[in-house]
Amino acid sequence: MTLQIETFKNDDLSHGWRPGNNAGGATLFKALGHPLTAPKGQALIAGLAKAGPVAVYDPSGTIGNFHAYYDLGRLDIAGYYVQRVEDLGSTFLGHEAQPVSAMKTSNAKAVLVLAFDAGKTLPSIAHVFPGGARIATLDDIRLPDDMLTNKANYLDPMNFATNFALLREKKGANGHDGIHTRVASANYWGLHGAENPELWLCLFDEKGNQLAEWRETLPIAGAPFTVDSAEIRERFGLEDFTGSLFIHAVRIKGHDVVKYALDMYGENGLALSCSHDANAWPADYYAGMPAGEDGERVTLFVQNSHPMPIPPRTVGLNIMGAQDVSWYEDEIPPFGTRGIPLESLLPDAKWPDQIEVVAGRYFVRPRYEVVRGSGQRRLAHANVERTDLKPNPEIAKLGKHMGKGYIMPLPILPRDKFETVMIPTPMARDEQELPLRAEMIDANGTVIASKFLGRIPRRDSVEVDIESWMKEEALKLPSGYGHVEFLYDFREGGDGNGWIHALGRFEQKSSGHRAETIFGAHIYNTALIYKDEPQSYTNKPPGLTTRLFLRVAGPALDDGALDTLCHLIYPASTDWHPKSSTLLILHDADGKPVAETKIKIACGGSFHWRLSEVFPREEREKMGGAGYVIIRDTTCRLFGFHGLVNGDKSFCLDHMFGF
Repeated sequence: MTLQIETFKNDDLSHGWRPGNNAGGATLFKALGHPLTAPKGQALIAGLAKAGPVAVYDPSGTIGNFHAYYDLGRLDIAGYYVQRVEDLGSTFLGHEAQPVSAMKTSNAKAVLVLAFDAGKTLPSIAHVFPGGARIATLDDIRLPDDMLTNKANYLDPMNFATNFALLREKKGANGHDGIHTRVASANYWGLHGAENPELWLCLFDEKGNQLAEWRETLPIAGAPFTVDSAEIRERFGLEDFTGSLFIHAVRIKGHDVVKYALDMYGENGLALSCSHDANAWPADYYAGMPAGEDGERVTLFVQNSHPMPIPPRTVGLNIMGAQDVSWYEDEIPPFGTRGIPLESLLPDAKWPDQIEVVAGRYFVRPRYEVVRGSGQRRLAHANVERTDLKPNPEIAKLGKHMGKGYIMPLPILPRDKFETVMIPTPMARDEQELPLRAEMIDANGTVIASKFLGRIPRRDSVEVDIESWMKEEALKLPSGYGHVEFLYDFREGGDGNGWIHALGRFEQKSSGHRAETIFGAHIYNTALIYKDEPQSYTNKPPGLTTRLFLRVAGPALDDGALDTLCHLIYPASTDWHPKSSTLLILHDADGKPVAETKIKIACGGSFHWRLSEVFPREEREKMGGAGYVIIRDTTCRLFGFHGLVNGDKSFCLDHMFGF
């Protein structure tokens, strides 16, 4: 059963650009379901239930979303009233919509006005309300003013820059290792002019019980910050926990998306892993989670993102392309977290099967964990499976003006240290096939090989194993590393929708430790625009510059210390500058640049580097501990992957984010 709320419209930029390139993200559900709002909403309905007959006035189509959270069926409804003539004739709970001008003749003892900022409009129509009736509005459940960027427009997206993070904290048998998680980001809102932003944070355990609530002052503009489960445990005197950290960035500017890297660490290095932010808009479906190999246990973590329970048989799993859904039978409490073993619902699923997650808009992009028999753990995330995309015949004709068109790049990590396997994955409900080819490209931009993968049926999982491919065709990768681009190829027909996705799995040869990442295609580095591509996070398309955030583990000064790795790719749909002009700018913990290095990446090529190799020791010492790197290029759009390396014992990898 899908939760009847609007979370994301997937609008294109014809409806207007929005900071973060977030044209379609809804705000109302965030305002109604905020942890601070939910108790107020329940109290409001309880009070109105005692008031007698209640007229419900819905001036702007809010009633469905509000009812999903606060069950208006508990009220003695005297009538349902609307302001827009086009809404007349609709019904709600058996009540036909009437014009607000008819409300005065009702027997209502109270009026519930489903609008925020109601003071702007109510005084001019107060005479149509029943005399002596109590007037309640959604302003009764507002957040405190000191949490708002725009006090005059409550539903401004800047007032609701929220997200969830999966936090796990477990003491080890030795009392100090265990499993820990860390949210890492930077005060990018300060770079857009926010003067005193901070985080409002609320931690829930598996059962949805609130463990802690607090505020964190953000550092100066551009400076990094972390929220660490081990530090939270110590600060609030907590026991082991697995649950959701609700993050609300308040008094911000320029960007209404909370972006972060999520690191997992502990178990003497066996738990090292990193992942991306959760995407704050709960979706109907997710995809891109693979089944495990023999000897691997896969667990899906569902984080209920609302103040109401997820009913039994609402969360489901199926193998991609299969019709039979296996349903999770238990209820998940409000803001609760549940780890669901894949084998409990799909016991026959095996790598490279891909799993589709039925979510019903109840939870944000989920994480999954894979535990190997050796004890090694890796954490990764699924992606949103679009419900709105249809096959687009225009894509097959884009080559005339847009060259390669949509490109889905994944890195080939240095072959002397890593093995790389990739799987294209459907990421739209109506995507029945993927007509693709894969191009293997050396770091110097030379195409080494091209393989037509055919019109891959939705049900099929086609592995692209780099080592096997190179052996079969006797290929050589001169630089020792590079990347693969998945591209549409319509030589045998087929359909495309512009939403190519692929999963990359990487294994460290010395340890067997693995990492996984998944991402989607974009059009890169073209002067022409098609819809909202080439995408930009800071302005309207075309996005032709780069600003990526690389969190670092530290200065990597001592033997055995964690090092930071980065793999930058310069994809180009059309001919672009022969070389990039890329600055790697090292910052200290206060956000001040302390060193920079200029690199040149061949168009269509890549550059793999580590912090300890690019910045000399004396420059890394200037970091003073924590810091970060900004990857800046004003000549082209790059795509990047970041990770940490724990010597020959373990590593992690995921795609980067910019702001």
